[in-house]
Amino acid sequence: MQAGYLFLTVNSGVLTEWLRKFLSGSLDFFWSVVIALVVWFIGAKVIRFIRKVIASSLERREVDTGVRQFTDGVLKILCYVVLILIILNLFGIQTSSVAAAVASLGLTAGLALQGSLSNFAGGVLILLLKPFKVGDYIIEDTHKNEGTVTEISIFYTRLRTIDNKIVVIPNGTLANSSLTNVTTSDKRQTDLTFAISYDDDLRKAEQLLNHIAETTEGRVAGTDIKVFVRELAESSVNLGFRIWLPMDDYWDGVWKINERVKLTFDREGITIPYNQLDVNLIDKEKEKNGQDTGTV
Repeated sequence: MQAGYLFLTVNSGVLTEWLRKFLSGSLDFFWSVVIALVVWFIGAKVIRFIRKVIASSLERREVDTGVRQFTDGVLKILCYVVLILIILNLFGIQTSSVAAAVASLGLTAGLALQGSLSNFAGGVLILLLKPFKVGDYIIEDTHKNEGTVTEISIFYTRLRTIDNKIVVIPNGTLANSSLTNVTTSDKRQTDLTFAISYDDDLRKAEQLLNHIAETTEGRVAGTDIKVFVRELAESSVNLGFRIWLPMDDYWDGVWKINERVKLTFDREGITIPYNQLDVNLIDKEKEKNGQDTGTV
């Protein structure tokens, strides 16, 4: 009887001690979670404030838009890494332990993230060498993506196409391949070709094209006009047409020139050759009788 009482007393004491430790640990963990959430909320507010201040400072200094976007992305990541380390400290995880763990996984992480690291390095090169900037219209020669640059972020560059689509290209691709920057200058030269028939008056066609070039609305004053025989093709004489137009009005100008050339050639009797297809219809009965078949 005494042994049983002693057993219950010991067990009760052990259970009480376990409950006390469990409740104490749970309460400590609960308050750690609460404090962590508060720190995260306040830290996020502080990070947004810091980013806003730095962005305003860079804007006042008239720093390039791409540099501002890239700097903001890097700053955001660094600030949140610091915030996460602070929160880990609240749970008793020392930053030195985290640093040791990151160092031990450095090789694996480097191999796994080599594409991202390449894109990051590509973004840095783009900002340093400035092959393009936000607002430029570029053509990526490898995959023929093109559009206006809207953002240069840490890993990717975003283009907006003329039909308002967003194309996302890795910075590494843009840094390691050729591209064409269409808008580096404030003017751009057209390179159009207009075909006429071999039977048409070449000099007359050249005069008409020269007149269209001289009277093109928006043509950059003082720039050269070039109308020339580009090629003697199989079924046409191809005339080259080059004038300088403002970059902002380039495509509108090209479309208007094409329209004016077509209307002018039609009015002046200049033929624009086009491919024609002859279709032979064979009548089996006539073919058997040796008679001629018709051609359409």
